[in-house]
Amino acid sequence: MISADPIIFGLIALLLGAIFYTSKLKQPFWQKLYRFMPVMVMCYFLPSLFNATGLIDPTDSQLATVSSRYLMPACLCLLIISVDLKAIIQLGPKLIMLFLVGGVGVILGGPLVLYGFAVMAPDSIAWFGNDAAWRGMATLAGNWVGGTANQLAMKEVFAVGDGIFSIMITVNVVFSAIWMSFLLFCAKHAAVIDNKLGANTSGLIVLQQSAATLEKQVKRMPQLTDFMLIFAVGFGVMGLGHGGADLLVPFFQREYPELAKFSFTSEFFWIVIIVTCVSVLLSYTRLRHLEDVGASNVASVMLYFLIAIMGLQMDITAIADFPIYFIIGFLWLLIHALFVIVLGIITRSPVAYMAIASQCNLGGAASSPVVAIAFHKGFAPVAVLLSVLGYALATYMAWICGELLRLVTPG
Repeated sequence: MISADPIIFGLIALLLGAIFYTSKLKQPFWQKLYRFMPVMVMCYFLPSLFNATGLIDPTDSQLATVSSRYLMPACLCLLIISVDLKAIIQLGPKLIMLFLVGGVGVILGGPLVLYGFAVMAPDSIAWFGNDAAWRGMATLAGNWVGGTANQLAMKEVFAVGDGIFSIMITVNVVFSAIWMSFLLFCAKHAAVIDNKLGANTSGLIVLQQSAATLEKQVKRMPQLTDFMLIFAVGFGVMGLGHGGADLLVPFFQREYPELAKFSFTSEFFWIVIIVTCVSVLLSYTRLRHLEDVGASNVASVMLYFLIAIMGLQMDITAIADFPIYFIIGFLWLLIHALFVIVLGIITRSPVAYMAIASQCNLGGAASSPVVAIAFHKGFAPVAVLLSVLGYALATYMAWICGELLRLVTPG
């Protein structure tokens, strides 16, 4: 059994390389495999087999700590600095409203589901300790309104135990795959669905033109200096977040210890808040043009390593051992879907808007373009823009959800 971190990290790197290489092969086998098991799902699932088969022992591994303290903040920064709030606003109110309401559906849906269990089946889940259900659900909220980096951030902020975190990773992987497959099915029948809903599709033309303009943004071949600047900004902001947290945590511990229940004495809480705020501010400076030389691609490399390292903690037997959490996930996802669908029907929005808005919440920048392209290739940049906005908002929204979940807890 392998327990050395350098070897485990090397295996993860090789596995990620193999996944991305085979995902681009044209053979029917690989095309069908990745159609039903998207790249992100594979990056979660396959590392879990290292653990399940006894090949590695991650018990004493420091990879999770390194990834959460170094890679995650830098990744979050590089994803956020590319957000163009002005361009997002110009996309029109319907899509943005659907996206925001989808996020609200996640934030309110979790506490509603948990409250239902508190009333009808309080003995079915754990309520207290690091493995309490509400703590794990807070991390899932981070993923469903932002992405993997936000989920990992909530794990640290709410001191979530590895047991419930592993379950929530599995819940996320299962339902992400199911939901994405459902949205891709909707894409094939978009015209029929729009006709039955009486949707107003005139805005699709404007959105496609806007997306085409975004797609034509000038890019250039990155040089060594560009990569050095990307890493300087990402890890520089990460360092700033750590420095700010080192000052703020002792202050709140000393002056306002009662705020500990709201995570104000959590070091990681302040790291994420500072990194997010600084990155949003940087998106209004010339540094946002680092996206022109691939800042988000560098962030994506970090992101997939984060995903794979999280996958090491995933317990694939959780489906059989803890079915109650999969019922929670199903009901929670259903509430999110209802929020988006009801608003979509009221505003006579095309199914493309609803699908993209939903996937930008639940899937993030890594998978939302896949769903967007299924409707029209010009939607891909739009999906990326909204997903990046999700990264910026997710820290705050998931924290609010976590505090609401905490309030639902009996006693």
